[in-house]
Amino acid sequence: MQTVFSELSTFARTLENTRIVGEVSSVYGLSLTVSGLERAMGVGQRCIVQGPRGHVLGEVVGVDRDGTHVLPFGTWAGVTTGDKVLLSPQGDTIRPDLSWKGRVLNALGEPVDRRGTLHDGPEARHVKAPPPGAFDRRRTGPRLETGIKTFDVFTPLCRGQRMGVFAGSGVGKSTLMAMLARQAEADVIVVGLVGERGREVQDFIQSDLGPEGMARSVVVVSTGDEPPLMRRQAAWTATAIAEYFRDQGLQVLLLMDSVTRFAMAQREIGLSGGEPPTTKGYPPTVFSELPQLMERAGPGPEGSAGDITAIYTVLVDGDDMNEPVADTVRGIMDGHVVLDRRIAERGRFPAVNLSRSVSRMLPDCHSPAEYAVLQAARRTLSRYADMEELIRIGAYRQGADPEVDAAIRFFAPAEAFLGQRKHESMASDESFAHIYQMLGEAGVEVQIPRDA
Repeated sequence: MQTVFSELSTFARTLENTRIVGEVSSVYGLSLTVSGLERAMGVGQRCIVQGPRGHVLGEVVGVDRDGTHVLPFGTWAGVTTGDKVLLSPQGDTIRPDLSWKGRVLNALGEPVDRRGTLHDGPEARHVKAPPPGAFDRRRTGPRLETGIKTFDVFTPLCRGQRMGVFAGSGVGKSTLMAMLARQAEADVIVVGLVGERGREVQDFIQSDLGPEGMARSVVVVSTGDEPPLMRRQAAWTATAIAEYFRDQGLQVLLLMDSVTRFAMAQREIGLSGGEPPTTKGYPPTVFSELPQLMERAGPGPEGSAGDITAIYTVLVDGDDMNEPVADTVRGIMDGHVVLDRRIAERGRFPAVNLSRSVSRMLPDCHSPAEYAVLQAARRTLSRYADMEELIRIGAYRQGADPEVDAAIRFFAPAEAFLGQRKHESMASDESFAHIYQMLGEAGVEVQIPRDA
């Protein structure tokens, strides 16, 4: 009965129509110009182009004296001048429901997993909602257990925090995301795969997530071959779904891979709409859309129990951590984790560069004793990094510096301990205990406060 009602409800909303009709005046590249709808459609609204091969959904990206400029959610193949253009009755809303857990959707909120229709929720939500006000939300909550040793000890994640994962291609971002989806302490996982390789979608869902991860997840997919509007829309849709679950009082983990492909999609949209390229070819709207997207995640409003803890991956171009998108995202996030290709080549995964990664929730996220262990471990690993070249070429003579000697004794067991397979998990208190023991065996003093 619920399925029948959902289908009837969806059909009833599509019956609304308008008598205002425009027509295609020109098509050039991705951009289509419509005449006759200048006063009826504004930027961001949707329309339907009735081409000879069927209807094509489009979105208005600009309006000028020449007409209304529209980009497609599909392709303009076969569309020509004179084709009719109608206002879309559905708009940019979706109706999430608790029953969406375990489902795979496209960027428009439509099921693609061949498991039938989705049940519509009672409330329509705009996919591009404004971020909440600074005084309309709570502070970040307690530490969120991830089961990943490098995260829980060195870059802890708190409820409502937003963390960026920065890495080049092939360094283990997707595997790290799968580990978080499987093991992190959350009620619901919302995964946004933006511009993902089509071949890897099934691998991620079936192998990386697995049945246990998928049972509490909603996956929104837009593959790299889809138009830029669809790739951008996937990020918005995933965020809107996460907001719905947060408003139900649930702890939500939002995983988005990757925000760089979202920025690239916005670049294509902006350039097609006539924006000038500025920083390394990115138009200005890219750097205004990024905070609009990521500020929507975070702690829930006062009086509610739900939060959105978000992890955004950033695919850095040529391993350059200072390229424009990476630099902008790092300034928005509450911390960043850097995956290092050299560490991955050594065979340690997750390949987190501990000296370049930081969580802005420290030190409050740890207890005084835990923070003391973290400081001692960081200091010792940093000392080893300073002397690593001399140690490797044999220029350092053992006994010359007690601190370096202790760092050498600590480095090898720490490196082995921090490596972790994607199906392995360890509680944070156990991780701290192991590191404390290794520091003691290496002769490193840990100054734990007396009142800890």
